[in-house]
Amino acid sequence: MFKKALALGLAAGMALATSAIAQEPLKMVYIGKNTGNPYFDSINGGFEDACKSLGCEYEFVAPATAEATSQIPFIEAQIQRGVNVIGIAPNSPDALNQVLDDARSKGILVLTVNGDLTGNESHRDATILPVNFDIVGRDQVEMVGSLIGYEGEIAILSATTEAPDQNKWIVGMNETLASDPKYANMKLVATVYGDDQPEKSTTEMEALLANYPNLKGVIAPTTVGIAAAAQVVQSRGIADKVKVTGLGLPSEMRDFIKDGTVTAFQLWSPYNEGWLAAHFAKGVLEGTIKNEVGATFEVPNLGTITINENNSINTQAELTTFNADNIDDFDF
Repeated sequence: MFKKALALGLAAGMALATSAIAQEPLKMVYIGKNTGNPYFDSINGGFEDACKSLGCEYEFVAPATAEATSQIPFIEAQIQRGVNVIGIAPNSPDALNQVLDDARSKGILVLTVNGDLTGNESHRDATILPVNFDIVGRDQVEMVGSLIGYEGEIAILSATTEAPDQNKWIVGMNETLASDPKYANMKLVATVYGDDQPEKSTTEMEALLANYPNLKGVIAPTTVGIAAAAQVVQSRGIADKVKVTGLGLPSEMRDFIKDGTVTAFQLWSPYNEGWLAAHFAKGVLEGTIKNEVGATFEVPNLGTITINENNSINTQAELTTFNADNIDDFDF
C-alpha cells in the first residue's frame, strides 16, 4: 500500500513539474548573418511581433561579420542559455553542421530562416524561405535582361563567397544564361563579392565599371550590394548606361526608383519570414503542427501554409517586383 501511495505521489509530482514546464514561455532566438544589415531588421520585426502575440520570449543576435564560422559562438551561447528554438540565416552551408547537431541533440528546434544549409539539410529541422529559391536565379536573369534589351555584358555583385542562398541563386543564373536561347546575346563577364559590407560592395562595383567599360547590367542579389551599386551609378550619373537590379528593400531603394537610377528590382516580405517561423516553431513544439512533408497549417495573415519537400516552407509563391508604380505601397 505504501509503495502504491509513493508511486502515485511521484506521478502527481511529475505531472505538476511537467505542467510548470509547459507554462514557461518558449524561448526563441534568431541569429542573423551580421550586424548592421537592415534586411534582418525586418525579419526580426516579424519574429518580435509574433512572439508578443504568442507569449514567447525572443532575442535577436548576430556576429559583426558574415564569415563562415562567425555564428558558431552565438549558437553555442544559445545552447548554454537553454533556448527552445534557434532560427538562423546561415553564413555557410556546412561550417555549422556540428554545432547545430549539438543543439538538436539537446531538444532544440533548429530552423534555417532566409537561407538554408544547401546540401546539408539534415542538420536542421525545417527551413523557412521567402519563396522557392530554385526560381530566384532565373527570375533575376529575366529582370536584368528586360532592362538591357536582352543584349550585352552583365555582372553579378553578390554577398560573401560562402553565402549558401546567394550561391544557389548564382548557379541558377548561370544555368539560365547557358540553357535559354532568349539570353544568348547576354554575357556574364564577372561575379564579385562585397561581403555584405557597404564599403566593400561599393569598391567592387567601382572595379566592375573600371574593368568592364561595356558593362550594361548588374545583378546584386543582396540588399547591401544593390544599394551600394545603385549609389555608385547615381553618383556617376550613368543610369542610362548601366542598369542595376537585384534583391533590395523598398525602404532603401525608394529614392533610387524615384530618381530613375533603378528601374525595377525584386524581393519578398522579410517580415513574413519571421512571423511565419515563430508560429511554426510554437506549433511544432506544442504538437499542433506536424513537421512533415505535405502537412498544412494556418498562420494569421498568411493563410494556409504547406510544408514542401525537404521540410521547406515558403511565405509566398513568387518574387515581388518593385518599380515606380508600386514602390510607395511598401514600407519595409
